[in-house]
Amino acid sequence: MTPGSNIPLPVTRVTVDVSAPVRLDVSGLLLTADGKVRSDDDFIFYNQPSGPGVTYRSGGGTSPDAITVDTAAVPPGIEKIVVTASPDAAGQTFQGIEPTATIRNADDASVLATFTPPQLGTETALVVVEIYLRNGAWKARAVGQGYANGLAGIATDFGVTVEEPAPAAAPAPVAPPQPVAPPPAPTVQTPVAPPGPAMDPRLTPPPAPAAPPAPPAPAPGSGKINLDKGRVSLQKNQTVSLVKGGRPLLSQVKMGLGWEPAYRGKDIDLDASVIAYGPQRNHIDSCYFGKLSIVGGAIKHSGDNLTGEGGGDDEVIVVDLGRLPQEVTGLVFTVNSFSGQKFTEVAKAYCRLIDAASGEELVRFDLTNAEAQTGVMMAKLIKQFSGEWEMTAMGDFVKSRTVRGMVKPAAQAL
Repeated sequence: MTPGSNIPLPVTRVTVDVSAPVRLDVSGLLLTADGKVRSDDDFIFYNQPSGPGVTYRSGGGTSPDAITVDTAAVPPGIEKIVVTASPDAAGQTFQGIEPTATIRNADDASVLATFTPPQLGTETALVVVEIYLRNGAWKARAVGQGYANGLAGIATDFGVTVEEPAPAAAPAPVAPPQPVAPPPAPTVQTPVAPPGPAMDPRLTPPPAPAAPPAPPAPAPGSGKINLDKGRVSLQKNQTVSLVKGGRPLLSQVKMGLGWEPAYRGKDIDLDASVIAYGPQRNHIDSCYFGKLSIVGGAIKHSGDNLTGEGGGDDEVIVVDLGRLPQEVTGLVFTVNSFSGQKFTEVAKAYCRLIDAASGEELVRFDLTNAEAQTGVMMAKLIKQFSGEWEMTAMGDFVKSRTVRGMVKPAAQAL
């Protein structure tokens, strides 16, 4: 299998084992339609080896750990079981130790499919594959989504509570007697005890993100235009107000993203995503090929395109602006090269905003200049105080093969 591909499951019970040159910890999470666990009981791992329809099996260090899913026993409301893996050694990355997931018939151990995520680097945990329900049928999808902050990053992303006990009290430094004209006081660092064990000793929560810097000043040539004269072609840093004649234009839009391989280039697997933010540029959620619906279904992804071949949009993200929660005030549309190819190997990359009701193209932005990077922020939609939305063409490149690596730079760009 390749990233984003899927297969139908011909059997009711499947086992996913994950092997690598080093020992791995393998886990499973039961997720509802919103991509979250119902409670910590839906996190299945070596300290909690069984849940409704899902069980964990340890390989004991001599064979791979495995997750078995009995789709007939999965409770109603659970639409996806993600299988994750992380190296047993604390802090070890997947650089050079790419794992292989084998999906088997759980009753006779026959192999249904295998998947090895390509070109891993600083990732210390992975969502390897997922077993998911679609139109009443169970399927398996190859994912390979990496996390640089270990299993805790995956757990918290899917709603598992990862507790960090308060650090032990440390003795306060003794202040020197105050002279009449005190000299500048030296900075004293109070020692902090290491955190105690969490639900899983390796589940150390990621550090709190630093406050994003102030937004950059508008680039030369930027400016705001409107849709009163019809379709708009944007240049980089230009902004268009999504109103026409002073009236809100539409409630549901489609963001189509497309690309072609460069002349005589090989097929290229790009992944389009949208990242949702709150008013403080806080990350709310990300919609991508591994998570096709977020914020209660107000944002939906069409699915992964593995080649970029063919006319028209390669991937489409539908945004129901009228159904977005009040907390969502910014959206950044990104494209990543999961396979590691640079955008200098891509031709005709573009994004376009379409009225979902009429199919009319409203705004288009063609990416004319490429950089040798693996990620690009194509456009952003920002909700104004008046309630109307504005779209700005971006075309800013980032070194990241996954949407997770785009979250911080996209927040800074809002």
